Amino acid sequence: MTNPPRSLLRRRLQHGLSELRRIWETLQRRGPGQVQFWFIALAIGVASGLAALTFRLGIINLQGWVYGTDNIRHLHSFAETLPWYTILLTPIVGGLIVGLILNRFTPDGRVRSVGDVIEGAALYDGRMEKRAGVASMFASLITLSSGGSTGREGPVVHIAGMISSWVCRRIDADGITGRDLLGCAVAAAVSASFNAPIAGALFALEVVLRHFAVHAFAPIVIASVAGTVITRIGLGNNVEFALAESVSLQFYVELPAFLLLGVVSGIVAVILIRSIFLAEDVASATQRRIGLPRWLRPGISGALLGAIAIFYPHIIGVGYETTVRALSGDFHLSEVVIFTVIKVIAVAITFGGHMGGGVFSPSLMIGALTGLAFGLVATGVLPDVSGNSTLYAFAGMGAVAAAVLGAPISTTLIVFELTGDWEIGLAVMLAVSMSTAISTRLVHRSFFLTQLERRGVHLAAGPQAYLLAMLRAGGVMRPAGGARSADPDRCREMAQEGLWILASDSLESAMPLFDRAEVAFLPVLEKDGTDPIGALFHIDALKAYNRMLAATAAEEHS
Repeated sequence: MTNPPRSLLRRRLQHGLSELRRIWETLQRRGPGQVQFWFIALAIGVASGLAALTFRLGIINLQGWVYGTDNIRHLHSFAETLPWYTILLTPIVGGLIVGLILNRFTPDGRVRSVGDVIEGAALYDGRMEKRAGVASMFASLITLSSGGSTGREGPVVHIAGMISSWVCRRIDADGITGRDLLGCAVAAAVSASFNAPIAGALFALEVVLRHFAVHAFAPIVIASVAGTVITRIGLGNNVEFALAESVSLQFYVELPAFLLLGVVSGIVAVILIRSIFLAEDVASATQRRIGLPRWLRPGISGALLGAIAIFYPHIIGVGYETTVRALSGDFHLSEVVIFTVIKVIAVAITFGGHMGGGVFSPSLMIGALTGLAFGLVATGVLPDVSGNSTLYAFAGMGAVAAAVLGAPISTTLIVFELTGDWEIGLAVMLAVSMSTAISTRLVHRSFFLTQLERRGVHLAAGPQAYLLAMLRAGGVMRPAGGARSADPDRCREMAQEGLWILASDSLESAMPLFDRAEVAFLPVLEKDGTDPIGALFHIDALKAYNRMLAATAAEEHS
């Protein structure tokens, strides 16, 4: 066989080099897929991972100092040896400090968490509040270190969101880039907090960005891996819940039991969610009725928590020890039921008192307890066809957490990564799917989206429900005096008849007026009683809404 001519080889080599240059230039030019963006994602991943690690170590050191123990993984057992007044006073002092911080640095006395990050991604191009966010970080740190019954993932996610917001402002990022960077920060924070890189990446896509766009996947994975590397350097490559022995599904006839566990877990998740909001409503109503100062509210919640912790110290903090004991089957049925009820009450009191923290870790603990209780009953009733009761604890942990977070995919994976046991997949998947199906029928898809719905932010129904709220009449109207503006006399007549909107009003307020009045346009006023400054035409509002829907669809499917 003869060699090809040198000229042919040279042409092929030049063509290959040309293609490589073209690919490299494309990577450099095109938005979130560009190489520079990936380096930014890596930097945000490292920064968010460091923030998550620092926050976790801060809780460990401060909680150890407050309670006087070197090993907070066994805090609950250690707390049983402390004087009752120490258990009572510690969350009271912590609550008072939290109240003073939030009263001074937030406009509403409310801790920022995952729900605010979701809102920032949907409505504010991935930007977070800075002042209130920093205050929330310190409030959550004190809450978790002084006896509050919440988790660390909520504050960590918001801290990461603030980091990405700072970067977005520095590079003047557009909406798509801002949301992608926010996803990178959240993925790194979650993966660093739980040593779970796969679940961290999917959590950012499933819960925060609420889409699985291909263009966002690579940078989010890069950031998630970076966050995991940071935490493994700092804390070692250990699973969150290291168990003494593995568990496995003994017989496939047992699978229907996990569907039933999913139903029970979904109901428990809904009870947890509604208990939190009921506690918030009762606390707010009581505060208004008796004129309680805003800064005192967390302190009163701390007093209630301290009183409960005297008898049930397992409610303190994240609840690692109790979760591990539940996954190991180290409780009797009566203990499990009581601990579950008390933990739900404690979590509701903590959130109702605006003390700070996240809901993920409590839902894992409550899920493990729920699953173990179900497993003890199931294996007791049908011992011949049942496996280990701790398998139900695993499945329950994932099922309750998935229903609370509205994140069946990432929660299923995080159970695997937290435990390092991949043989329980069938049981966890069945329970998670059923619990999610039950809970989404009874709440606004998740705890976070229900939380936002209560504040009037309608994200649960998708972009078609909230995009109108992002458009202001003043930005879409036709100014008075223009070539295509409405007749000024007719505008004044309509304004006198009460058919008008303010320039600051959203299209969400304007569209029902168009439907009721059946008019082609509405006069736009600067403020009530002034002359119209323009007119909002129905066709213009629909066009603007359609453009935003198209842009959202293009982002989600890119």
